Amino acid sequence: MAWRSAVTALLVLQPRTSMFTSRGPAASYGTSITSAKIQVNGVNLHYQQTGEGSHAVLLLPGMLGSGQTDFGPQLKSMNKQLFTIVAWDPRGYGKSIPPSRDFPPDFFERDAKDAVDLMQALKFKKFSLLGWSDGGITALIAAAKYPALIHKLVVWGANASVTQEDVRIYNGIRDVSKWSEKVKKPLEELYGHKYFAETCEAWVDGISRFADKSGGSICQQLLPQIKCPTLIIHGEKDPLVPRFHADYIHEHIKGSRLHLMPEGKHNLHLRFAEEFNREVEEFLR
Repeated sequence: MAWRSAVTALLVLQPRTSMFTSRGPAASYGTSITSAKIQVNGVNLHYQQTGEGSHAVLLLPGMLGSGQTDFGPQLKSMNKQLFTIVAWDPRGYGKSIPPSRDFPPDFFERDAKDAVDLMQALKFKKFSLLGWSDGGITALIAAAKYPALIHKLVVWGANASVTQEDVRIYNGIRDVSKWSEKVKKPLEELYGHKYFAETCEAWVDGISRFADKSGGSICQQLLPQIKCPTLIIHGEKDPLVPRFHADYIHEHIKGSRLHLMPEGKHNLHLRFAEEFNREVEEFLR
C-alpha cells in the first residue's frame, strides 16, 4: 500500500498495434502472474508480469509501495488478452532491495529512467504508463522525457508541485507509530519496522524540499512536453491530493482528459477497482 493510502486510514482516525512488442523473459499466459528480477542501471529490479496482449502497460506504485501491494486488482483483473501488464518495484522498495531507498533531489527522474529502462530491458518497444501517487509523478516525468516510447498515460493521486499544505500532510505521517495498525502491519511485515520507519522519514524530508523551489515545482515545466494521450483520474473525496493538483495537470497537458470519481478517495483504484479498470481499459483501447 502506498503512503497516501496509509494517510487515508490515519485521517479516518485522526482529525494520496503490433507496435507493442515483445514479451520479456518472464512472459506469462492466461491468468498466471510471474515474478522475476532483471538488472537495470546497476540494480536488480523486481517486477511481476501477466497477460499476453500486444499492448504493454507498466504499473507504477506509490511511496513504500510495490507492484503487488499497490496493484493487486489490476494484476488480477485487467484484460489479459488485450494487455501485457508489468508491475514493478522501484529501487529500494518491495523486492527491489538492495539498494536501500534514498531520496536525492532527482529521485523522481531516477525512477522515471529506471522504469523506462526496465521496459526496454524486457524488450517492449513502446508501452503505456499507469501511475498512482508518487508513481503518477514518475509517469509524468517519463512521458515528458521519453515521448517516443510512451503510447498512453494514466495518472491519479499525483501532483506536479508541493505546497505548504502538502508539507503539513507529509509531516503528519512522519512518525509511523501513529499509523493505524491495519495500514502499518503489512508494511512492517514487508520491510521490518526499522527500514519502514526510516524510509518514511527520509521520504518526508525528500519530497518536502520541493516546496522550497519556485512554485514548489516537481515537474510543472515538463507537463507541456507530454504529447501522448493522457487520462487524469481524480477522486473527489481524496483528502490527500486536492482537486487543484489534478486540474493543473489537466490544464498543462494539451488534449488530456480529466475523469472525476465522485466517491473516490486516494486509493480509488483499489476501492473501486471494477470501475477504475473499466475506465482505464476503455481509454487504453
